[in-house]
Amino acid sequence: MRIVVTNCNTTREMTAEIVRGARAAAGPGTTVTGLTPEWGPESAEGWLDSYLSAAAVLDALRTYPGPPYDAVVMAGFGEHGREGVRELVDVPVVDITEAAAHLACLLGRRYGVVTTLERSRGQIEDSLETAGVARNCAAVVGTGLGVLDLADDERTEAAFLAAAERARGAGAEVLVLGCAGMTGLPRLLGDKLGLPVVDGVGAAVKLAESLVSLGLTTSRAGSYARPREKRRSWGRPTL
Repeated sequence: MRIVVTNCNTTREMTAEIVRGARAAAGPGTTVTGLTPEWGPESAEGWLDSYLSAAAVLDALRTYPGPPYDAVVMAGFGEHGREGVRELVDVPVVDITEAAAHLACLLGRRYGVVTTLERSRGQIEDSLETAGVARNCAAVVGTGLGVLDLADDERTEAAFLAAAERARGAGAEVLVLGCAGMTGLPRLLGDKLGLPVVDGVGAAVKLAESLVSLGLTTSRAGSYARPREKRRSWGRPTL
């Protein structure tokens, strides 16, 4: 089984970190390949970045030159684009936002999301609402760290623990990592918090493997029905 994991930004070091987390979660026989957009934001941290990154990820998948793949994992928490990718490709598409939330709902009645900047909260809340899993979300809490700040493990751990306590205080029984760059934190912080911590990258990989094993993919009845073929006429933006 081959899974392509798309980073939502152009930072290749982050793609490598995400791929390490995805491979750690993948089962025997699953190959994970990272895909970094050729253009777009170096870190997606707001509405404008998100819309640009969605177009860049769609473009990267539309022109993907690699071998055939069996599933796509979209590693942008709260980012736009998942519906477009589901329309574009013929394989299962799993977004880390909804994957993490769905698994969290199996572990407790209410979950909390710990993310990067406070300004990302509205975007994440909208993404959870669209995915149908917002009802069980107790809180979305920012750490105050930017995406690229997550490389500082000590600072990230301290900020995450402080934000996690706020989420717990709001009623969260399970915590969700609200950024793909936080992959690996469950191993570091799960015991300290006394709560289950769900990493969206690992959750999405396991769900993607399950869908492929069951022979399931995106329905073409209704929402994701294919439009007339126009994709080959798309141009690429000049930046």
